Amino acid sequence: MDIKKRLTEEINNSGMTTVELAKKVGVSPEMITQYKTTKKMPSIAVFAKLCEALDVSSDYILGLKKEY
Repeated sequence: MDIKKRLTEEINNSGMTTVELAKKVGVSPEMITQYKTTKKMPSIAVFAKLCEALDVSSDYILGLKKEY
């Protein structure tokens, strides 16, 4: 599984709406949707905030660890 798939899976499994997650990380809901559906990837700062909001290890999303 690649980075995009793991990130999308965690966003979908978070139980948060796109709007809720966007507010937590400081981006627009449209940007969250783009992270899930296009080749667009978050900046390092936004990636860190996403991992924190999703309560998931960045190492897991990056594929460095098999568990989060």
